[in-house]
Amino acid sequence: MFQYDLVVVGSGPAGRRGAIQAAKLGKKVLVIEQGKRVGGVSVHTGTIPSKTLRETALNLSGWRERGFYGRSYRVKQEISAEDLRRRLLITLNHEVEVLEHQFARNRVHHMRGKASFVDASTLQVVKDDGEITQVSAASVLLAVGTKPFRPDYMPFDGKTVLDSDELLDIQELPRSMIVIGAGVIGIEYATIFSALDTAVTVIDPKATMLDFIDKEIVEDFTYQLRDRNMKLLLGQKADKVETLENGKVELTLDSGRRLTTDMVLFAAGRMGATDTLNLPAIGLEADSRGRLKVNPETFQTSVANVYAAGDVVGFPSLASTSMEQGRIAARVAIGAVAKEPQKYFPYGIYAVPEISTCGLTEEEMKERGIPYECGIARFRETSRGHIMGLDTGLLKLIFSLKTRRLLGVHIVGEGATELVHIGQAVLNLKGTVEYFVENTFNYPTLAEAYKIAGLDAWNRMGDIKSEL
Repeated sequence: MFQYDLVVVGSGPAGRRGAIQAAKLGKKVLVIEQGKRVGGVSVHTGTIPSKTLRETALNLSGWRERGFYGRSYRVKQEISAEDLRRRLLITLNHEVEVLEHQFARNRVHHMRGKASFVDASTLQVVKDDGEITQVSAASVLLAVGTKPFRPDYMPFDGKTVLDSDELLDIQELPRSMIVIGAGVIGIEYATIFSALDTAVTVIDPKATMLDFIDKEIVEDFTYQLRDRNMKLLLGQKADKVETLENGKVELTLDSGRRLTTDMVLFAAGRMGATDTLNLPAIGLEADSRGRLKVNPETFQTSVANVYAAGDVVGFPSLASTSMEQGRIAARVAIGAVAKEPQKYFPYGIYAVPEISTCGLTEEEMKERGIPYECGIARFRETSRGHIMGLDTGLLKLIFSLKTRRLLGVHIVGEGATELVHIGQAVLNLKGTVEYFVENTFNYPTLAEAYKIAGLDAWNRMGDIKSEL
């Protein structure tokens, strides 16, 4: 007999959702977390901290009001790192308390320590005080998340050259910053610090960024960044990074160009945190980035009773999708029926401005040879946009000409990650352009942009009645 029906390694979005799901179905569950507090990367160094930092920066800087009062407007004239940290700690404490209460309410056992496999059904846990214990389980769910990729050639010092985890502990805001990596994490932090009036430069070896996002949305986003004087050095690589005696950092690019800055953020990827799990003991092997391969429908690894979910299995590496992956993996692991998740899920990038997308991009429509029409709405066309002082913001809808169904929704601008859910619902319920034309939206709201974009497409697609 096993001590537990399910042992979950990691208490991030995938781990906690999987653990609670199994517990709600009457199973005996243990969560093993090596961090000081539950929550994983999502709560302590990733999703929640970065979004809290973003909200604090926008509030204290007066960013949202600058459309009315000018670019020099600030709510707080001197913003310090302590201002940002104060709100962050309050938010993190609340998140941890909620999670601990959820575990207690659902009778999920919790153990702090570092877990590694002895065999497929047995885990060894090394606690902080050195005590070693073993636990056994019918099934194991690995939800260990990721950690920043830290190449040897980068002179990390935690003060002037940092990874994305260390950035949360800075003692003062830099006057200038170079971000290496134009992925989601790099772009989010680059735009947040730009909103705090730090001079930001982004460097990436690729000539393009955010390639999974609709190209028209990325072009609009790029224009907004450059309009506020952010430097985007794409297609260029930092060959050499060294700290100078005066405390600054000098970067030499492969083009020969030299840049000097107060701080460097290295955000070029993350690694699955699988190196301490002793995977060879059960015949599992992670890829070069520490990620595990799973069945995309069940999240089962090549070892029958071992499952993996969340960032450790790779794209899309979102807290929202990780939660669903953990829930599905737990249900399969304990023998419960697991429904396939909805086909379309939203992707949110919490940059300044936000980007959110769901469904097919225009580029994917072309690749698949699907005849289509697009509808565009700009936030400044809505009354709510005028009230908020918005002069930017774009919503794009993509419809099939054959079925008239919505196949893609793409938004850049204020509230994009909230607005996208209207489009997501219509996508998954197979709604058509007529929904947006005939539906009534609250006035005045940014959601009215859906009607404007729907009418924009409908005007070119024609009335369905005249075609019958």
